[in-house]
Amino acid sequence: MSIKRIDIAKDLGIQLSSKKEEELFKGFLACLLYGKPIQQQVAERAFLTLAAAGLLSPDAILGAGWDELVRLLDEAHYVRFDLSTATKLLHISKELKERYGSLTNLLAEPKTPAKLSKKLQEFKYIGPTTAQIFLREVRPLWYPSSADAAAKQRRGLVRHVPTIRSSQGRL
Repeated sequence: MSIKRIDIAKDLGIQLSSKKEEELFKGFLACLLYGKPIQQQVAERAFLTLAAAGLLSPDAILGAGWDELVRLLDEAHYVRFDLSTATKLLHISKELKERYGSLTNLLAEPKTPAKLSKKLQEFKYIGPTTAQIFLREVRPLWYPSSADAAAKQRRGLVRHVPTIRSSQGRL
């Protein structure tokens, strides 16, 4: 069985390569939404609903407040996680502003993908899955040499990557 790899930024028209704060935060927001165990179409619809409401910055999210976030997430059928995601978006937006001022500042600190993953996971509500999704999106821009290595690993060109096996063979 093959799993379709998604390119969140590309699929949503987010221009991460511009490295502009607004585009970076759009990508970050999308990754926060995709980090929940929810259908891709629902996460995409939630992002587009928040974007249509102009909630594409920490200030805009904080200004909207919890009730409005829940309403918009419900409108996008992000229903199972609407309450916790509204709380998560508010908390992360506030913490990002207080600790780093901007996503650009956060990205400027760590020198490796592993260190960025660790920094991201210091935020309450960001776990390994969300950190991995965001890293996959920004790695080619911030850590190009590690992105090349990761691409080679995915293509099977690096032998030291362990192979996972199931009872029916390779996974």
